[in-house]
Amino acid sequence: MGQFDVITIGDSTIDTFVRIHDATIECDVNSEDCKICISYGDKIPVDSIAYGVAGNAANVAVGAAKIGASSAIYTNLGDDNHGQTIKQALKGADVASDYIVVNKGKKSNLSVVLTFQGERTIFVYHQDWYYRLPDLSPCKWLYFTSCAATFTESNIVDEVCKYVDKTHAKLAFAPGTYQMKADIKRYPRLLEKCDLLIFNREEAKEALNIDPVETVPERDLLAKLLLLGPRNVVITDGDEGSYATDGQTNFKMGVFPTQVVEKTGAGDAYSSGLVSALALGKSLEEGMLWGTINASSAVKHIGTQVGLMHRADIEKHAKIVPELVATTF
Repeated sequence: MGQFDVITIGDSTIDTFVRIHDATIECDVNSEDCKICISYGDKIPVDSIAYGVAGNAANVAVGAAKIGASSAIYTNLGDDNHGQTIKQALKGADVASDYIVVNKGKKSNLSVVLTFQGERTIFVYHQDWYYRLPDLSPCKWLYFTSCAATFTESNIVDEVCKYVDKTHAKLAFAPGTYQMKADIKRYPRLLEKCDLLIFNREEAKEALNIDPVETVPERDLLAKLLLLGPRNVVITDGDEGSYATDGQTNFKMGVFPTQVVEKTGAGDAYSSGLVSALALGKSLEEGMLWGTINASSAVKHIGTQVGLMHRADIEKHAKIVPELVATTF
């Protein structure tokens, strides 16, 4: 293959989606710290169970391919049935499998997604992979995202930086849980090479060591994140939409009206729409729109990839709500 539009780097998994109704939500006074509560030692009725291939890198690679951007993925799998299922699903979604690594004697990642009232709580099992970047073909955009905690024991961050230097690919970084726990500020070289840094609001505060309950204007969050080194920053904020900056102008995008069934994968759907648009020559503002529409479709379905949209459908939906455009602030 010559040049890919998008290559993603990160872990893949099999998600088991369990939807329940017999639970309660208890929050602190500030309504920020909330917990789902179920009866201890009881049998909890389950409304539905579903399964699907997932993982941030896999979701974005599949989303890009569906939109029409050529995509590949570097991901680690075990040599078990789950690994075979993940690999076949990615190939079936037109994601190039050249850089999928099957590790003998290891089990693949698994997650259980507990859904209640449209919100999800995820139980995640990450295999301890050793990361070594393959000899990747050139690409327009390299999307680096969630890895296991053992990424700190490898040279993957340096390898990503060297690849970007060598190929002049644009780098998008959407840190996963363990990358956030390791403190992304430990990797200034990576951040300075980022053309795009993607967070949700909670992650943005965590990266900046801001108290989760502190109210911080979006303008200030974007400005502080720019100081870390990236050229562009995007913050997603659930029902409030998303915010972005290119270092000169701040943009706000609302949400596309939709019925929410399950939110898992909404952020990845947004990212795949955004990065695919950029890879296909669209502006940051258009990318925000594509991401918003793609996410609005993803949350209508159980499963992170079921609702991902084709480019024609995204463009069609954009015409349905012409007033949905990025505004400056």
